[in-house]
Amino acid sequence: MSDNFTNIVKPNSTEAELLAAIDESRLPQHIAIIMDGNGRWAKQRGKPRIFGHRAGAESVRAILDTCARLQIKAVTLYAFSTENWKRPAAEVSGLMQMLKRYLKSELKSVHGNNIKFQAIGNIDGLDESVQRELFAAMEFTKENTGTVLSIALNYGGRAEIVEAAKKSAKNLLQNGKSLDDLSESDIELHLYTNNLPEVDLLIRTSGEFRISNFLLWQLAYSEIYVTPTLFPDFRRAEIFKAILDFQKRERRFGGIGNK
Repeated sequence: MSDNFTNIVKPNSTEAELLAAIDESRLPQHIAIIMDGNGRWAKQRGKPRIFGHRAGAESVRAILDTCARLQIKAVTLYAFSTENWKRPAAEVSGLMQMLKRYLKSELKSVHGNNIKFQAIGNIDGLDESVQRELFAAMEFTKENTGTVLSIALNYGGRAEIVEAAKKSAKNLLQNGKSLDDLSESDIELHLYTNNLPEVDLLIRTSGEFRISNFLLWQLAYSEIYVTPTLFPDFRRAEIFKAILDFQKRERRFGGIGNK
């Protein structure tokens, strides 16, 4: 595993020590991240909030590069929630413009790392220019077989469950079945993440202890790691720390475990 970090992680560095401690046989398959703290990071520096979002883009690069090298199967990033439309119009517009620039500038790198890109959420509710860039990125990387990167945009966990339930019920009725036949597997089949492994690890930056309507169904048995680090400062060493913390957990899934 460490060979994938040759010339990236410097020998005798903190990153190298953290990497050496990771058990590659117990890596999480699916990491979800609530990217929080961009605004506070910018405010601490006397800058507008969009400055923090731009700095956060560097953290996204570090996350993707690291997870691709670790061969993590899926990474899901909470980029823009249905509630984020309440933010000032200038900030929302700046975020969407930044997203389009990021997709254009990073697409070759994403593709080069064999990462498959997908957007999840109510994509139809986004500006058509944003939709075009998203669909172009998905089409360009659709044959890739490495890490699946999901960007949650105009996303709400409750809305996702409601939509999945409606589709599941409609499917049952069309096939002559009763709503009493509705099962968890029917719901899961219609979630945005139906093509992904279960979320093993949820990371939230900036020290906030809440999940903010993110992947409510998918996080049922996830391990939760909260760090005070603001997202623009969340880089490779922080990812290693989160994985090491995950590997200390005993995952019982409602059972008794070994303790």
